[in-house]
Amino acid sequence: MNEKRNPLVLFGLAAALASPARAGEPQTPPSPLTLAAAMQKARESARDVTAAQARQGAAEARASQAKAMRLPSFNLTALFMRTNNPAEAFAMKLNQGTFSFPEFVASDPNDAAPLNTGITRAEIALPLFTGGELSGRIDQARLAAAAASGTSTWVADNAALSAAEAYVMVAQAEEYAALLHKSRDTVAAHVKLAGDYVTQGMLVRSELLRAEIELARMDDLVTEADGRVRIANANLAFRLGAAGGSSWALSPLPDPRPVAVPLDGWLETAGQRSDLVSARRLLAAGELEEKVKQAPFWPKLALIAKGELYGDRPFGSTGRSGSLTAVATWNVFQGGADRAAVFAAREDARAGREDVARFAESVRLEVRQAFEEAKTAEARHETARKALEAAREAERITDDRFRAGVVKTLDLLDVTTARREAETRELVARADAHTAALRLAVKAGRRPESVLNGGTE
Repeated sequence: MNEKRNPLVLFGLAAALASPARAGEPQTPPSPLTLAAAMQKARESARDVTAAQARQGAAEARASQAKAMRLPSFNLTALFMRTNNPAEAFAMKLNQGTFSFPEFVASDPNDAAPLNTGITRAEIALPLFTGGELSGRIDQARLAAAAASGTSTWVADNAALSAAEAYVMVAQAEEYAALLHKSRDTVAAHVKLAGDYVTQGMLVRSELLRAEIELARMDDLVTEADGRVRIANANLAFRLGAAGGSSWALSPLPDPRPVAVPLDGWLETAGQRSDLVSARRLLAAGELEEKVKQAPFWPKLALIAKGELYGDRPFGSTGRSGSLTAVATWNVFQGGADRAAVFAAREDARAGREDVARFAESVRLEVRQAFEEAKTAEARHETARKALEAAREAERITDDRFRAGVVKTLDLLDVTTARREAETRELVARADAHTAALRLAVKAGRRPESVLNGGTE
């Protein structure tokens, strides 16, 4: 039978994602790794998770930056100037407290001598009212930080999912290779037995040659399967942020946990999926933009307190002064630009609401599709398991009849091939059921770990 009919789609995906190890790269010995541990390692070490966490930190820092704008700002300035400008020299002498009226009337005010002046200025500014712009920006920054937190959670869940899929690929590849090694040994035993029968005159040599051809084909399949194991391990290493030549000792894939929760239960949690929640928070931040753009229609009020020290050098103190100023500014007219900005913000918010509503609908559709795929994969695995039991029994019966001389070598090779293909189909169906359940959990807004054996829905 044609081995290409085996539906090993996951192995092809592993080959596309993985980078092969460089020649001569040192190989690390296999280390034990569980599926749950692989998912946790991806949450901690995957580069996309690290990047998402960094973006979350930046968003939180911007939120703190926005809040700080409510507090008074304090600036300290030191100036030094040397001037013979009559007006400035006159004013600076007054500020320094060194002005002498007799000296002034005895000199020529229009021909001032150069004067050194050091100014030390402390200024405190407090915004009192900004027309809602400051409060709007603070709320926007807070919502953006919350959205970044949700995005970070979503990225971590997907990193765990990718690691789990890669883990399943490795376990599948290793089990498939083990099946082929076992089948190769079985065919080799058949070849030896057929050779003995030929020697005894019980079989024609053509049947022995046919068995030897099948053994050579099995050798090719075993070599290919061993290569797939290395590729799958490279893919898992990539997902875990490990060295490309790393390998792990994995247990055979257990039977998948049945998808017991009905569709409505999955749809109920999908509305709180972290990326959808993030989109809603970003929409809320966008809706606040209209409020921010309306700030120019209101006056802005601020309070400024200023104190200055004057001397003939920086930080001198021969003279001092202070002032307290209340400032009010009002943008009266900008040619309609403010109203246009408000209208644009309103329309952007309306478009955002439509986008988020469509996104929410697409999430529900994704959950429906993932649920059907998971149930289908579960049913296919059950069918494949029953077919494997039948194939093994058929091989046992045919082997007994071959040893009794009732059937030909070709008949035994056919049932052995059928058993091997049934094992392959069961293995692929089992892996598909695992990955489909993991994807369903993520699409429904749950941690992928929740569908593992021993997990909680």
